[in-house]
Amino acid sequence: MRKLIYFFFFAVVLILASCTYYQFHLESRSTVENKQPQGISVEEAPDFKAIKNLAQRKHAFFSYLKPGIRYENQRTQKERDFLLNSRKGIESGQLSQAEVQQLAELSLLYSVKIPVEGPDLVWLDRMLHKVDVLPEALVLIQAANESAWGTSRFAREANNYFGQWCYQKGCGLVPLARETGMTHEVAKFKSVQESIHRYFINVNRNRAYRELRNIRYQLRNEGEDLFSNQSAIQLTNGLTKYSERGVDYVKSLQAMVRHNQKYWEDAPEEAPKTVK
Repeated sequence: MRKLIYFFFFAVVLILASCTYYQFHLESRSTVENKQPQGISVEEAPDFKAIKNLAQRKHAFFSYLKPGIRYENQRTQKERDFLLNSRKGIESGQLSQAEVQQLAELSLLYSVKIPVEGPDLVWLDRMLHKVDVLPEALVLIQAANESAWGTSRFAREANNYFGQWCYQKGCGLVPLARETGMTHEVAKFKSVQESIHRYFINVNRNRAYRELRNIRYQLRNEGEDLFSNQSAIQLTNGLTKYSERGVDYVKSLQAMVRHNQKYWEDAPEEAPKTVK
């Protein structure tokens, strides 16, 4: 029975791999292209540039992004819960076909290769390092930093609130100050929600942010509240590679968390809409 399960598992993996092979090369990465999340989404962005009062702009910015961030955390938590609930089946080899297929999909989405013998507890632990929530404060502050509070060209014209790059010609907007010889563009998204979704996947999957995931894993094991502002500050230490500024970038994020706490805590959350 166990051999049949493993055979089915790898058949699913091969099918999924063949379907995503084109995307691997399209993005010049060994990662799977993510589907646009369905369900709760933020509305079309307001004109933040027209809000001249800085305090009001910050309130509006945080209120606008909260529902989308909350949705992504709920999505990620569901994936994590599924992995945790699969532990007994992985240990015993008694996984259903539906469980096998979903594990295969998650393994590709988060770029964690499954052992030849099938998923084991070591593989599961590696997955649990990646599939986890992000503090709302961290996401809000990075969005504020990277998009200049929603006023940047990339936020307004490309729905890109996190400065995310792409490498296929025409995939986004060419930075005006791009250095000679550089070929990257700033990715263009269909919606702000897609930008938030891709940010989550990037931070949870990219090897550049492994230190952030290790910090988060330790905090969870110590029973700390991952949604606290203090956790957000600690996780910024794993983002030195997010910007060429390195440590200075991290320090600026930490200062922003401390100085803007009152704005997101007081900001009313906009009512979400349903994505059709």
